Amino acid sequence: MLEVIFVSVILGFWLTLPSYAANPMAVLFGGGKPVDMGKNARDGKRLLGDGKTWRGWAGGTISGTTLGLIIIGLASVVGASQAWTFGQFPQSLFRVALLAFGAMLGDMLGSYFKRRMGRERGAKTPILDQYDFLLGSWLLICIFDMGWFLDSFVHGQGWISFLSVIVITPLLHRGVNVLGFRMGHKDVPW
Repeated sequence: MLEVIFVSVILGFWLTLPSYAANPMAVLFGGGKPVDMGKNARDGKRLLGDGKTWRGWAGGTISGTTLGLIIIGLASVVGASQAWTFGQFPQSLFRVALLAFGAMLGDMLGSYFKRRMGRERGAKTPILDQYDFLLGSWLLICIFDMGWFLDSFVHGQGWISFLSVIVITPLLHRGVNVLGFRMGHKDVPW
């Protein structure tokens, strides 16, 4: 039983790597023209803010998808089961692209809601800060490939993978943000 739990935890992390990679890579590639083009919502506050840029969105999506392709390749080379390769090609490519793009979409929606709550860029917003990209990622994959999400994160031991990602995400998020702050890519360590 312990082996099943361990494998399920690792599988959950493995299948979430395209989402995990997209979020910090958007920071590294960011800068330039903001996605909201400097526009304000009806409440007079920016739609997203200067931190959400086209370059960051593209860089995060491409980086997460690229990591997903590397994962697919590695798993295929070692002869891993389909669960570890995101399924058969081309669906596997579609899935990793959805996870990466969804992470960027979730991050932007998180910024949108933070602006509506009166939070400034970089303001600490617990739960939303840690999970916005993951929720966007999972929501998008559920819309386009609910079966894969259920097979990977709900059915059988998938629920263990799901819970492990929920627990690991805030810890990983904090660690990556501290690293980005120390490297000078983030203004705040959260």
